[in-house]
Amino acid sequence: MAGILSNLRSTVIAGFVLAVVMVVIVVAATGEGKPVGYAWWTFLFRWLHVLSGVMWIGLLWYFNFVQIPSMPKIPDDQKPAIGKVIAPEALFWFRWAAMATIVTGLILAYMNGYIMGALTLGAMGGGGKALAIGIGMWLGIIMWFNVWFVIWPNQQKALGMVEADKDAKAAAARTAMLFSRTNTLLSVPMLYAMVSAQNIY
Repeated sequence: MAGILSNLRSTVIAGFVLAVVMVVIVVAATGEGKPVGYAWWTFLFRWLHVLSGVMWIGLLWYFNFVQIPSMPKIPDDQKPAIGKVIAPEALFWFRWAAMATIVTGLILAYMNGYIMGALTLGAMGGGGKALAIGIGMWLGIIMWFNVWFVIWPNQQKALGMVEADKDAKAAAARTAMLFSRTNTLLSVPMLYAMVSAQNIY
């Protein structure tokens, strides 16, 4: 077991294997939830959407609740470890989790037939559910845009991954931080909108 847990790739693969085993046990015990049919495929995309969303928002909150506030407390000689090793790796998973969340969310909305109602904030039908999920979707799209087209390009400058002078690096770091904080702010109503659409309406 220690061999599996000592390697992240093995741990993640084992997690997916365990999920498959769980599905097999539940289906064998109850005869319900068989991985066939349209309903199962929509569930699969919902699960992938939630899985990638947890990674995305988890990293967003890590940056804002842990890394950014801790940086002033870290001695200057230790900061390169964050900027050269940890931050680039975290930003890789951060931006691709954002992409996966948006793609699986749009696929899920299409499969469930509410994509147009949600994207038009209920103007094309769907009532409160379409309005709530639509608000969540648009907030998520804004957050995704911020990740890919504001935060990531500015972080590349701030971390020295692309050429920039000292002033440009400082300005880029501030811009990335402000947009990351914007995404943290938006994440609260976005999550409320998404969860309320599934549980209230």
